[in-house]
Amino acid sequence: MRAVLVSLDGGSNIEITKDLVVVGRREDCDLFLDHKSVSKLHCVLAKTDNMLLLRDLGSTNGTRVNGQRVRRAALLANDQLQVASLRYKVQFVEDAFAAHAEEMTQQIDNSELLEALAKIKGGSLRDDQDSEPDLPAQVVRTNTLPDVIEEPAGKDDKPAK
Repeated sequence: MRAVLVSLDGGSNIEITKDLVVVGRREDCDLFLDHKSVSKLHCVLAKTDNMLLLRDLGSTNGTRVNGQRVRRAALLANDQLQVASLRYKVQFVEDAFAAHAEEMTQQIDNSELLEALAKIKGGSLRDDQDSEPDLPAQVVRTNTLPDVIEEPAGKDDKPAK
């Protein structure tokens, strides 16, 4: 799988060649983005099968996925990534399992995840409430830190100087 960040601002496209990429304004970063709005150590991208995992490193101007400021996220094909003021669209090339053009990342809760896993195992949790499923009671642990950062009301999206 080749992951490519397609610039939405008319800049160069960026191919993610390494499994772990440090993104920032420092020249020794794996992905050097020479723009004043980008922090020296802005975020990290980890390439996995059919997605990129993103972790913001406490950047000043933030990282956004599909318009929502995040601390961490899973990026699928056609998701929009904004590193400070630089905008990209995530693409996967030569991958038989890439998401369709209309698909985007969405959040699901624990009950939806359990239902999907039950369907994979050949049943439905709703159809058979009396029997005990083979699934753990809690598939996903809740992280105390929010993945999405709430913006204060009235704050504009201009980067800090």
